[in-house]
Amino acid sequence: MSDVTDELDDSPMLEEVLGDALGKLRVFHAKLAEEGEPRGLIGPRDVGIIWERHILNSAAIVPFVKEATAKKQFKTVADIGSGGGFPGIVAAACLPDHRFTLVEPMERRVEWLNECVADMELNNVTVVRARANEMIEAIAGAAGAQGGNRGNGSARNGKGGKNGRGVAVRGPVLDLDGKPIQAKHPFAVVTCRAVAPMTKLSGWTLPLLERGGRLVALKGRSAQEEIEKASKEIAKCGGIRPRVVDAEVGPGLESTHVLMVDKK
Repeated sequence: MSDVTDELDDSPMLEEVLGDALGKLRVFHAKLAEEGEPRGLIGPRDVGIIWERHILNSAAIVPFVKEATAKKQFKTVADIGSGGGFPGIVAAACLPDHRFTLVEPMERRVEWLNECVADMELNNVTVVRARANEMIEAIAGAAGAQGGNRGNGSARNGKGGKNGRGVAVRGPVLDLDGKPIQAKHPFAVVTCRAVAPMTKLSGWTLPLLERGGRLVALKGRSAQEEIEKASKEIAKCGGIRPRVVDAEVGPGLESTHVLMVDKK
């Protein structure tokens, strides 16, 4: 167990910012402090600043997710490249009325995420071992099936076949463990942190959004520059109104940057 003390452990700021989620996030913090570095999820210099660098930083997206889903009947969120649980695990703890799907391709990180979900008793989270493109394909396949568009053969990594009339039908899209991906509908919100520049991220996230959905991504100081470089990719994927806003992390702490794109 780590003997390093987090400088914010006893700060009243934690309850002020995290509210009812603090209890579950203390469990997450303790697990990160003990196992995060040896399991390659955080760096050695992060152990004493887990609250600020990882948990509070991740929680900064929560108001923007709530805003994006305020008028939505189904408050569904896909977190792409969830890694150590930033921001997906944190946001899920803060938003128990939202349904989160954490998408992560690395087996050891999926194992970690499932442990966190169990230890924190997060009943609103599903972890999928997949890449973004498999999720996109699964949702597209489900939409095609619902619309009766079944004439394109089998899915890329699933088994196809023919119906009683001899018409080719899609097989299920499989995750990286060979299990069918259950996602059938696009999401209201997609979140991520430190996954890729927007030139790549646009194609990995915007196709997962429903019409009127929103990408909410934690980014560094070059976020506005990323938008400018990725303007064509954003537009190609149906993205509109790309913008960057400063997001408060906590009183007295440096703010972070949130990049948002709406889906037309």
